[in-house]
Amino acid sequence: MANAIEDLRTKTDDQLSAQLTELKREQFNLRFQAATNQLEKPSRIREVRRTIAQIKTLQNERAATAAAKA
Repeated sequence: MANAIEDLRTKTDDQLSAQLTELKREQFNLRFQAATNQLEKPSRIREVRRTIAQIKTLQNERAATAAAKA
């Protein structure tokens, strides 16, 4: 888990935004699969949701740091 967070911290803001967009698209597709009982790996929903939260937290931390410097 700590490895994934460190990988996210090394990414730029643009890379994080792109990954966030992709994860939200995947989350949308997973919700549809769950609704139609076609979901192969239910744990993936939780993984995606947590990764989205980690990216948003990191973005908020970076925004707060930038605001404090300005």
